Amino acid sequence: MNSAVTASATGSNRSTALLVGRILIGILFLVAGFMKVMNIAGTTGYMTKLGFPAPELMAYLSTIIELAAGVLLIIGWQTRRVAWLLIVYVVIATGMAHRFWEYEPAQRVNQINHFLKNLALIGAMLYIVVSGPGSASVDKS
Repeated sequence: MNSAVTASATGSNRSTALLVGRILIGILFLVAGFMKVMNIAGTTGYMTKLGFPAPELMAYLSTIIELAAGVLLIIGWQTRRVAWLLIVYVVIATGMAHRFWEYEPAQRVNQINHFLKNLALIGAMLYIVVSGPGSASVDKS
């Protein structure tokens, strides 16, 4: 690899890339959490359909996790811990909601896409765990 390319990835460009990545991932969770807030009854119904215990509590808990984690990722506070929390959260969500092998063929492709997107999110969270938030963050690491 070209040494100039490697060097630029370790300076301010690295911090900027980590910031942009955190913002983009954070937006995903913020939007999902906001959509749950706007329809908590529907979210509770969905949690019931998926077989979650205490579905109303799970609806509120998932909403709080998504909103708080989204904000914390964006500002870069407790970033590695938030990333670990989101890994656990996304693994549970994927296992409960995107079991594509159980769906009818008409829905299977959609569920495979959600399943794979969630695997990519888990990968992104692992990158955050290893790389940290960068210097453009509250954590500054």
